[in-house]
Amino acid sequence: QVQLMDSGGGSVQAGGSLRLSCEASGVAWRCMGWFRQDPGKEREGVAAISRPGSTYYADFVRGRFTISRDDAKNRLYLEMNDLKPEDSAMYYCAAGRGSCSTDSKYFTDWGLGTRVTVSS
Repeated sequence: QVQLMDSGGGSVQAGGSLRLSCEASGVAWRCMGWFRQDPGKEREGVAAISRPGSTYYADFVRGRFTISRDDAKNRLYLEMNDLKPEDSAMYYCAAGRGSCSTDSKYFTDWGLGTRVTVSS
């Protein structure tokens, strides 16, 4: 059974940092990623990492966010620095078995999400 449990969201002030975590089980993945979405807005790909370790970032987070993983713990992380109010959203962990990028079409399994709120 595929299970992705994302956590680590919270409320911070602009300029602050958060680290999101995703525990993955039952997933034979080739790509894992983070997405975000707010009500009434389209889902955005934030970052992704392939099985060999290649990373992909959306332009709006490049240089501020870092995606990584710990294979021994079956965990995916998203280190978020210099957070801005526009980064506020529900963040979702996702896994895919094919190509890798920040395009959601490559992802088949999703976590329930963790909320990030950044105040100005």
